[in-house]
Amino acid sequence: MSENVVHLHKHSNPPAEPTTGDTTPTVLTVVPDAPPARPVPLWVRSGHAVKTAVTHERTRSAGRAVVRHSLYTFNGGRIVARRAWDGRTGSRYERMIRAAEAAGNLEAAEEWEERLQRFRAARHHRRMDLLHSPVDAAKGVAVGAGMSVGVLVALGVVLAISTGQAGDVVTPLSATIDFIALLIRIVQVVWGPAVTIGPFLALLALWSVGRKQHAAPQWALPANVRSGEGEPITPSIVVKALRDLGVPALARAIKEMGDAGASMLGPITIAGCGVEVDVTLPSGVSTNEVQSKRRKLAENLTRHEHEVFITIPQAARTVRLWIADSGALDEPIGPSPLVTDETMTADYKKGKAPWGQDLRGDAAALSLYQRHLLITGLSNQGKTVALRSLALWLALDRSVEFLIGDLKGVGDWAMFDGLARTLIQGPTDEHVIQVTEMVESAVDEMNRRIQAPPGTTFPPLIVLVDEAQVAFMCPAKDADKRPYGGSKANSRYFMAVRKIHNQGRAVNVLMWQGTQDPTNENLPKLVREGAHTRASLALGTESQARMALGDKAVDGGAAPNLLRPGLDRGTLVVASDGITIPAGQSSITVRTHYIDDDAATAITDRAKALRDGVTTFHAIEHKEEHDPLADIAAVIGDAPRVRTKDVLARLATRNPSAYGEWSFIDLKRVLDDAGAEPYKSDGVMVVSRDRVARALTNRDTEGSASVE
Repeated sequence: MSENVVHLHKHSNPPAEPTTGDTTPTVLTVVPDAPPARPVPLWVRSGHAVKTAVTHERTRSAGRAVVRHSLYTFNGGRIVARRAWDGRTGSRYERMIRAAEAAGNLEAAEEWEERLQRFRAARHHRRMDLLHSPVDAAKGVAVGAGMSVGVLVALGVVLAISTGQAGDVVTPLSATIDFIALLIRIVQVVWGPAVTIGPFLALLALWSVGRKQHAAPQWALPANVRSGEGEPITPSIVVKALRDLGVPALARAIKEMGDAGASMLGPITIAGCGVEVDVTLPSGVSTNEVQSKRRKLAENLTRHEHEVFITIPQAARTVRLWIADSGALDEPIGPSPLVTDETMTADYKKGKAPWGQDLRGDAAALSLYQRHLLITGLSNQGKTVALRSLALWLALDRSVEFLIGDLKGVGDWAMFDGLARTLIQGPTDEHVIQVTEMVESAVDEMNRRIQAPPGTTFPPLIVLVDEAQVAFMCPAKDADKRPYGGSKANSRYFMAVRKIHNQGRAVNVLMWQGTQDPTNENLPKLVREGAHTRASLALGTESQARMALGDKAVDGGAAPNLLRPGLDRGTLVVASDGITIPAGQSSITVRTHYIDDDAATAITDRAKALRDGVTTFHAIEHKEEHDPLADIAAVIGDAPRVRTKDVLARLATRNPSAYGEWSFIDLKRVLDDAGAEPYKSDGVMVVSRDRVARALTNRDTEGSASVE
């Protein structure tokens, strides 16, 4: 049998009687009431109210308004006082003289000094005139009054003759006296209110001057004035931005110059979607002090950091500022001419690839003739598209051949199938091995070209590896324990790239690489410094920028680490002699055209139509396995020594596919590696049978030991 338990609080009413038919007994339990809530002290509520009022946006806005308008009036008075002082004294000329001396312009300083002397002479003449002015003024008043009375009397005589009334003689004089009395009464009436209202009108005038000059701190100005969006760049704005940069020597020099700090500036010229100005820094201020404060300078100019670029021209102690129009760099550029002009063709030797636009809005074109190329940047910033757009243009030259390794393997280069001689796509170690062998085959082709008769011309061969960091980081090794990745002397990919960098340019075998997030591990120093054209998208640090572009470019103002990841996708900082760079600069910023996959496919279709047909291999065909050292021993036979020329001929006869194109260099390389170097005997180079046999024995012994 269950019970109904009812909890009763003190002072509460008992429950109602159970309904008829409910036989379940009810148990009553008295529970004390919960203690009443303690009232919040008045001082706590008052403090909370005060805090809310202080932090409320309306309160802050009202406080800013009070400070702003007060400072408008105060600073307006300072501006008016300074203008009056400048007008009455030679301080303006003195500032100009100091500015000219600080800028080293002695001719301008002499000219301003002459003006100052003329001003002082004129002022002295005026002061001397004031000494005689009271007497002259008194004489003038007496003479003027006498003449005026005479005129009025003469006028009265004429009036009296006309009217025949003798009393009209004094009528003009009486009317003049009455008019003067009226003016005095008007002044007496107006003087009191004017004295009362005059100070307020004066304060209003000072407030108006301060308001026009925005003479208040930035935080107190209205939001639309603080933002400065679209504010034109003027000399005074640039000087003020430099003065407030936080460089003490620069601030002191500008303060001594006064408003003449603008003498540091060259002409402000329109440059594309912004303006450009050269700033000659005063003595004691170095260019890197300004470069290191790029963000603060941009904010002082009411711009974002990415909208101000600081470079170092040829002139000493000079920085060149390029200041974009607000928001202009966030606007996309137009489509690539490769897309809009279906009749465009390429010329590897004389032409330039239409890559994009520079910050001025001018077309940025890159020459690819005999230049190795390296493009790097963070992931997903447009590296592949930028690299591919160059290859798409060059594909329109039917003489150009491509070997392409895409170690990302997501189809970014699939449209080159049927255009490239080799196209390997994939991110695995096996793909790295294939790409390495592809690059090594290009080295063999380069060696063959080098040994050709002088004057022989060869078609351009572009060896392109995208996501090259995958190859450098590959841990795989071949049968001889040689690593494919890494940067050691026995690293196969590294050494193949180095050989092309060293000698490929002369025979038109060029290495193009695209890589992510450069470090010493995934982009060795010797490889990155072997590229003639180096370009970088957004990077994370200055050290990475130096790896990507080199110290000279970064010291000259190149700063891909200051590009905005994601927002500045496709924007490159380029260091190359293949692109037009303004005089005195070491790099240029290029906003590249975006060519999507469909447009890229259309361009490669046009390139394929220019060719007779290209069979694309998707893997490297391995030749028949052979042992060069054993074959050399076999062709020597029982002779104690054989001339190297005869050894090469016998090898070519024994295995034409393997040794048909061998030269003395290939033979010497194999023998040197084995420790059986050829030597001279009777003036000719020969190969020793005993040395080769001993090298074979040592190799077999080492091989069996390593197996054990």
